[in-house]
Amino acid sequence: MTFKRRYLMCRPTHFAVTYRINPWMDPTAPYDNALAISQWENLRQTFLGLGHTVELIDPLPGLPDMVFAANGATVVDGRALGVQFRDAERADEAPAYAAWFRENGFDVLEPKHTNEGEGDILLAGDVLLAGTGFRTSHASHAETQEFLQRPVITLQLVDPAYYHLDTALCVLDETNIAYLPEAFSPGSQAVLRQLFPNAIIATPEDAAVLGLNAVSDGETVVLAEQATHLAGALRAAGYRTIGVDMSELRKAGGGPKCCTLEVRR
Repeated sequence: MTFKRRYLMCRPTHFAVTYRINPWMDPTAPYDNALAISQWENLRQTFLGLGHTVELIDPLPGLPDMVFAANGATVVDGRALGVQFRDAERADEAPAYAAWFRENGFDVLEPKHTNEGEGDILLAGDVLLAGTGFRTSHASHAETQEFLQRPVITLQLVDPAYYHLDTALCVLDETNIAYLPEAFSPGSQAVLRQLFPNAIIATPEDAAVLGLNAVSDGETVVLAEQATHLAGALRAAGYRTIGVDMSELRKAGGGPKCCTLEVRR
């Protein structure tokens, strides 16, 4: 069954690659702000075409990564767990997102520990899959469980290229995921095999174009158009796929999911 979703997005008005806080970023390489905006707008229109609701937060000057709304919070049952970024370059995004949720009637918790929202905390059915290893601290997982009141499964990320959980794993529906095993520690791979025996296994080539940084409503998966093998595997498993080109935003390490924060009231 497909449920219409509510998403929060931030137009990449100020998108730029002027610093390096992940392996995808190269401040010496050219980037095209107008193209980033065009690709983002196509993603937004794709969601609207699927019948989803898209709300917008105002972009702030000096915050080129604010477009990556998934990092702004984790929202479950009307509770918004705020964020605390590892890197100073993104720190001012946290209060901006927290203020948006307060203004829109959510119960907001300002965290004591570093967490980067849905970049590392993904709702999968009744549990929260929580990444750690590069950005979100392990200590934040207990805080997440206490506030959002869902069991938290800790997953250890081991590849710097996949620094957020949402670059290595996509929740497809309440019972299944797609993921890249190599991005996780052996113990975490074993946990994922146990929890999701029918998971779709991505190839390194899929992951290298941020194919797993995808958005699924349970029926349709919106993913990087370059991830052709993953798209085929998803269709073989019964999902519909829509490919989008996010190549300009990928220069900062982001894809469709990075640009999309699910707002669960």
